[in-house]
Parts: sequence; structure tokens; C-alpha cells
Amino acid sequence: MATLKRFEELEAWKAARELVKAIYDLAGSGALRRDRVLRDQICRAAISIPSNIAEGFGRESRAEFLQFLAIAKGSLAEVQAQLYLALDQQYLGAERFQVPQEQAGTTQRLIAGLMRYLKGSTIRGQRYKAP
Repeated sequence: MATLKRFEELEAWKAARELVKAIYDLAGSGALRRDRVLRDQICRAAISIPSNIAEGFGRESRAEFLQFLAIAKGSLAEVQAQLYLALDQQYLGAERFQVPQEQAGTTQRLIAGLMRYLKGSTIRGQRYKAP
């Protein structure tokens, strides 16, 4: 992996940004729009994903970056759970559920891959050891 200068270059951040767009599209239309509690919560959880990736990158510490990536993964799981809740409440059909759920899966894989990379890379000739 080449040295990245900006968080905007991270594929995981780009995917998370696309997921936020998909969630906002869902939240702004249909029956989900009328459930303020679920709508606001899923939007907040979605926003947290690229925000934590960016914040972790900005910390300039591998250990802190990993910590913020773990938080982003947690927010991602929250979004996935809330999509199921919206499906259960019949706020969206299976087709509208599938697209953001697939985007969430892609984002999760990219975050997990970035975490594996950071854990396996070296710093000053030493392997990173999780705290």
C-alpha cells in the first residue's frame, strides 16, 4: 500500500461516504422519513463511519487509527441492524434494503482489510502489537 497523504484517498472512507449517501436517500423518502427516531439514529450511525475513519487517520498513530477503525466498524454494524429494523417495520422492501446492506458489507470488508494491513505492517522494523 502506497503512503497516503489524505484520508480521502482511503477506499474504506470512499465506500463509507457512498453508504452515507444511500442511507440519506432512504431516510429522506418513504415511510422511514416519518419515523424520526429511527431515521435520525440510522443517519447518525452512518455519519459516524467515515467520520471515525477520517479522525483515526488524522491522529497519526497506528494504534489510535486502529481504535477509530474499530469504532467505525461498530457504527457500521449499528447501521446494518437499523436497516433490519426498518425492514421489519416495513418502511422499505427487500429491494430497497439490499442495496445499502450490500454497500455496508463492502465497507465492512474494506475497513477490516485496512485494519489487517495496519496490524501486519511494521514501524521502525517492529511488527505492530495490539495493546
